[in-house]
Amino acid sequence: MREEVLPGGNTTGAVLIDGVVHKRASRWTPTVHAVLRHLEDAGFDAAPRALGFDDQGREMLSYLPGETIGGREPWPGWATADTMLVQVGRWLRRVHDLTAGFTPPSDECWFVGRTMGPGLVVGHQDASPYNAVVDGDRLVGFCDWDTAGPSSREWDLAFSALTWVPLAAPRDGSPVGDDDLRERSRRLRLLLDAYGYAGDRGGFAAAVPQRARRQADVIRHLADAGDGAATALLPVAALLERSATDVEALPATFWTH
Repeated sequence: MREEVLPGGNTTGAVLIDGVVHKRASRWTPTVHAVLRHLEDAGFDAAPRALGFDDQGREMLSYLPGETIGGREPWPGWATADTMLVQVGRWLRRVHDLTAGFTPPSDECWFVGRTMGPGLVVGHQDASPYNAVVDGDRLVGFCDWDTAGPSSREWDLAFSALTWVPLAAPRDGSPVGDDDLRERSRRLRLLLDAYGYAGDRGGFAAAVPQRARRQADVIRHLADAGDGAATALLPVAALLERSATDVEALPATFWTH
């Protein structure tokens, strides 16, 4: 059987065999598969379906057909389109609503290291442009559920705000001008409105830098443990730290107007 290497995948590269995705499994993969089956049973088709494991112990997932960013630079236009941002907000809301009632298996294990509890949802935790699958101007869904796990709605939504609005600092280190700040504020409002976020938007401001720093800490912890993929992501960790500082400096009106 011919294996076609799929683009992207910073930590767990995937291959396509006869229309099925095969990826290296982790100890938390069975729990993630339980989430994907839960979503499938609810009629949600904007996520891969869990298909078990192959004879090499790799997880098997249905293939979401469409376009991904892969290694392209610059990113395609859909990554910054308002119409896509609205779909992302709606996708996140649907996943959160459906997983609020998820009962994990008795041996639950998550990448994030916490357990499911009252008031939590299962967040994708990395619903970012580089994990999106699109067909034209339509969001097909998100792949790479490896780091999915229990969190508040705000925690998962905050990372998507960082990467889609974006609230992350420019990668070239250039300053963000007033016009760009107004545009980011508008796009943040668009994302939260599409989600139907009813919480305190001023309070949401605190979740974003916390989420950015947590992601940076995870990358550095894995790199310190010798993980080669995480080591390659150390510049991303530095970007997230800078993003957290920049977000904390935003005026209150950025979040509420």
